[in-house]
Amino acid sequence: MKTDANVVPLTKATAEQSPTSPVGRLPVALIQVRDKAAQQLKQNLQSLFDNADDTLFEMADRATSNAEQNAFFEAMRDLRLKRKSIERGFLQKVFESFANLNQYEIGKPQPALDAVSFDSLSLVQNDELEETVALDAMVAKVMSRDAMALGHLTTRLNAVISKKLDDKSNPLGPTLLSEYFLDACSGLGVEIKVKLIILKLFEKYVLGSCDILYAEANQALVNAGVLPELKSAPPRRQQRPAASVYAQSSGEEGIPLLEGADQSVQEVFGALQDLLSQVRGTAMPRRAQVADALPITSNDLMRLLSHMQQRAPAHVNIEDFDLRDQLERLLERASVKSGKARVVGEVDEDVINLVSMLFEFILDDRTLPDSLKALIGRLQIPMLKVAVLDKTFFSRGSHPARRLLNEIASAALGWVDQDDAQRDSLYQKIEQVVQRLLNDFVDDPAIFSELLAEFMAFTGDERRRSELLEQRTRDAEEGSAKAELARRQVEQALNERLLGKILPEVVVRLLQEAWSKVLMLTCLKHGVDSEEWQAALQTMDDLVWSVTPHEDPEARLRLLELVPGLLKALREGMASAAFDPFSTSEFFSQLEALHVQAFKRAAAEPEAAPEESTTDAAQAGIELPLLELPVAEEAEPAPAMVEVVEEIVLLAPGQTHPQELDVALPDDDEALQQVESLRVGSWVEFQEDDEHKLRCKLAAIIKPTGKYVFVNRTGMKVLEKSRNALAVEFRRNTIRLLDDALLFDRALESVIGNLRKLKNA
Repeated sequence: MKTDANVVPLTKATAEQSPTSPVGRLPVALIQVRDKAAQQLKQNLQSLFDNADDTLFEMADRATSNAEQNAFFEAMRDLRLKRKSIERGFLQKVFESFANLNQYEIGKPQPALDAVSFDSLSLVQNDELEETVALDAMVAKVMSRDAMALGHLTTRLNAVISKKLDDKSNPLGPTLLSEYFLDACSGLGVEIKVKLIILKLFEKYVLGSCDILYAEANQALVNAGVLPELKSAPPRRQQRPAASVYAQSSGEEGIPLLEGADQSVQEVFGALQDLLSQVRGTAMPRRAQVADALPITSNDLMRLLSHMQQRAPAHVNIEDFDLRDQLERLLERASVKSGKARVVGEVDEDVINLVSMLFEFILDDRTLPDSLKALIGRLQIPMLKVAVLDKTFFSRGSHPARRLLNEIASAALGWVDQDDAQRDSLYQKIEQVVQRLLNDFVDDPAIFSELLAEFMAFTGDERRRSELLEQRTRDAEEGSAKAELARRQVEQALNERLLGKILPEVVVRLLQEAWSKVLMLTCLKHGVDSEEWQAALQTMDDLVWSVTPHEDPEARLRLLELVPGLLKALREGMASAAFDPFSTSEFFSQLEALHVQAFKRAAAEPEAAPEESTTDAAQAGIELPLLELPVAEEAEPAPAMVEVVEEIVLLAPGQTHPQELDVALPDDDEALQQVESLRVGSWVEFQEDDEHKLRCKLAAIIKPTGKYVFVNRTGMKVLEKSRNALAVEFRRNTIRLLDDALLFDRALESVIGNLRKLKNA
């Protein structure tokens, strides 16, 4: 029995359902999309494998060693053997993803794809890092080129399924397609170099055709009546000349638009034109009116801009560069040569004014470091040319040129002005991007997608490295915080037992220098609620008691029983803390002398008690004399006694003096509220002095100690401040929160806001 291609047999549909999830079968329209997509993906995979042999053979032919050549030949053989299984595995994943579109996972919430768990972050091996960077670059290229078509496909899928998707979870999106292919290739026993070559082939033969894939999928859903009002631009297999794609601009021709562009683009740019028309002559100079002046076409304007672009000086003061003035001079020369007055068309003039105002905001923005403003300022002509060609530049946030500018600004957020800027990798990369645009961009905007993908791959690599270093910094600070809390516990225990008492100097030193380390180790390892901590405190109490004079016969008997176990506990504790053996021996020699004197006092029964007890003398602050012993031999010298009158403060390793106390501030202080507004990941700028500024990111808030830890853009710790110390910085206006919102979007919002104010003035 012949089955219609559009009808799925009941057994197949049943097999696609999860045995644990209540679902309905896929709509017929989605089945058509799935089958057509699978057919195209299969053909693309076949092209990949057909060309893989030639590519790997060429690589083997260029190999510099026998080992490298053999690796490529082995990869060719392995790929031939596993070709079918890779195809099956990949397509199976695609079918499974479609089958799950109408399924809910009960009790298994979907994890956020963009969330970063710093607690679970681990070191990434070099091979994994290279693989991840390659995947990110592949996905970025597709998103920069086909974001609109993919977004429309995701919207249409959400209209007919129960599970909500985004572009990353779209079964035909570049993220999942790349993951499916990588998973299907997991059985290949090849080196990372070969795997990257295979991924490059996947990018070329599979992801390179995503525009057609999305166009056909969208069209199939439109034919089925799913959101036909969404209009996507048709897939472009090669760049057409600008003249055939864009309308010519003149004062009467209206708004030049990309073929197939959304109506919303026209509305956005039209609204901007309306604002400009109402402030022309006030917010911006009105061009000189020439009676017989002819407006130049957009193509002529592009040629003039290209002329300016090619002859733009490498180093120019951005404050002295006026794009409109430079263009006016060129037009004057062109008018003289042609004998006819030429002006820029009204639409193109509006574009020029908008881009000029955008860059005025960008170059005045305090978030951008001064050393990078000159580089970004050189992008004004390329960005203007893009805006002339494609008005979606103003309305589409995913426009590659806008995204490139935003990515550069985001990467520059942590930049610190320095003398050797030319040697910094980020500076070099931004300079390379700028130079490529100035040298190579004529009228093909595709270069922005290419540069965007390359720049995102570069910044993605840097971001991962900085995140790893940030995590190490956080771990170290959390460990330091635990040590600080333990130190406070030990300080409290020592002060409770020693403060205000008069004791032998050797005992005070032993407890402060040696036994404090034992207490620290015990607190960190077992905690203050443990039996080990209580035992360590008891040993300290026993030591203090053992060197205190006692007249009670029962106390003397206890002393005889206590000392052997006390000395054993002290030795074991100090050995566990790896205390200096020489110092340990010296301590025990002096302690032995103290205990011998105590035993002698206990053995000698004094006939009469002194009129004033030693305890009363100690309380009165009188130096304690050694009690006279009724023996014939000469009395041993009295031990040096000290009174602990100041609180004991333990210093951390490497610390030379106690930390300064914070300035006390009321809880409702405005500066404290500013500190509370800081979030992990916030970028701030400290004004260290009149000339030096420090840009850093809040990497961690260590709650036990109240420390705010800041790192630079590489993830290295550069500063730590307490909550109150930060509040003082805010009071002095020596700290400034940097705005990390998208640069272009902030600029456009500012321009629109200013135009509206001028309109209502």
